[in-house]
Amino acid sequence: MTSRHTTGLLSLRDHDESRPDSAISDVLYRMAFGAIGWPWLLHSLWGGTKRSKRDLMDRVSLDPGALPNLGSWKADTGFLHRIVDAVEELQPRVVVELGAGASTLVCAKAMQKNGQGKLFSFDQHADFVTATGEWLTGEGVEAHIRCAPLTASIEGWPGRWYELGNVPEQIDLIIIDGPPWAVHPFVRGAAEVLFERLAPGGIILLDDAARPGERVVAHRWRRNWPDITFERAKGSSKGTLVGRKAGGNKSSVSSYPRFANDNGRISWRRVAGLAALFASGWFANGWVGDLSTPASAASFVNEAQEAYNASQVRWKMASQVESIELDRREILDATGIDFPALPSGWSVLDAQLYPSDLGNSVMVSVKTPSGETISLFAAQAETSFGALPMMTADNGVSVAFWEEGPLALGLVGELESSRLLELAAVLARGT
Repeated sequence: MTSRHTTGLLSLRDHDESRPDSAISDVLYRMAFGAIGWPWLLHSLWGGTKRSKRDLMDRVSLDPGALPNLGSWKADTGFLHRIVDAVEELQPRVVVELGAGASTLVCAKAMQKNGQGKLFSFDQHADFVTATGEWLTGEGVEAHIRCAPLTASIEGWPGRWYELGNVPEQIDLIIIDGPPWAVHPFVRGAAEVLFERLAPGGIILLDDAARPGERVVAHRWRRNWPDITFERAKGSSKGTLVGRKAGGNKSSVSSYPRFANDNGRISWRRVAGLAALFASGWFANGWVGDLSTPASAASFVNEAQEAYNASQVRWKMASQVESIELDRREILDATGIDFPALPSGWSVLDAQLYPSDLGNSVMVSVKTPSGETISLFAAQAETSFGALPMMTADNGVSVAFWEEGPLALGLVGELESSRLLELAAVLARGT
């Protein structure tokens, strides 16, 4: 099996019988962060838009069928585009990757186009390493792919880490897409053992940076490595952390303050409290804020809410006449927005064009057969949304958002979230 095949939500199982047993605190942390982070895990099923995937295939000269299945525990198109960006910018001589798969193929193809560089990829699954090597050979590229069992321990970081051997002394680009969070939510923080080898101006890419565990990791890295600038980048459904090393040499990591392993020193009372959240995922979701909205959705949701607020102001002004005609052909010709057809029985109250950071957008206010007044917002935007509507709510105004081809759509209204989501599902089905 390779990343070319369809996979489930969970990562591949580690069959290494010699691995040390997980500490009970590791198990409790997985339970607690599973309760808090389930929206990101669910959203990770999304691999990116078809357009983004086509653009990626064109950039690295891959056949459209080379990566038929993305998402789940594999990289999405946003992260893969970031890898290509870094390769094109750095023209790296040495790339080290933790967690092989689709990213290995894309990185190898990007480096092949540059005509230089070696890619060293490490993964804990021996069978997967062998299959991925054969897959790359079939695509006409090569990489130094090695099996690195999860049997090592890194001071200051919980969980099991890769047994890395023969790592190059100087690295231009570090790609971190493993180990899986199920080992421990903070496990990828141990990748900092490689940061001392990062060349001046070198780049670090961490996948899944929107998850709570990786946010903790990013916070520690910023404190441990002041000469590396870490910033969250947009354009990935799961979040990408980009680190860039300044010029000059960094002294040994041991000379910087180390943070105690949270597994060893954290209060058992706190761990037990976090573990209790596992039994109440919805409570955990509310406790840390609305987690159902991925970071990439924030801009679109804000635009939809602003357009909705503007329409509410217009309705209170007698001099502003509403437009009750919805000419979908005219909208398409003028804006390129192929506004969806409304379900039978829905009547138009107002249709307006609004400027936004996404370009021209359209807001149509309608009344449902049940007498509910809601607004449908549409804009051309490359998003990480899926075809199934997702929900967010703020100050009594709910927004259900989804994607149809090149369009991002948001249904906005002062309704119960469950009802608005139900109406959005009707629109998304086109029934």
